[in-house]
Amino acid sequence: MVLFGLCSSVAGVILAVSEFLIAFSQGNDPWASVLLGSFGIALALLGPGSWSVDARRSGWKRIEIRPPDH
Repeated sequence: MVLFGLCSSVAGVILAVSEFLIAFSQGNDPWASVLLGSFGIALALLGPGSWSVDARRSGWKRIEIRPPDH
């Protein structure tokens, strides 16, 4: 899903949850899973890239901050 940019936010959340469950359920060193889980959170917050299927399907949202009118 991430490779094609399809539901990338959902894939990031699934990655984060699964890696954090792996990190805290096993007795091994959890830092590799914590690192991968934080990558999943970053992916979920960043969203799809400009060449992804999600961007083509729903379009980019542009936020313009205008100066206040006095």
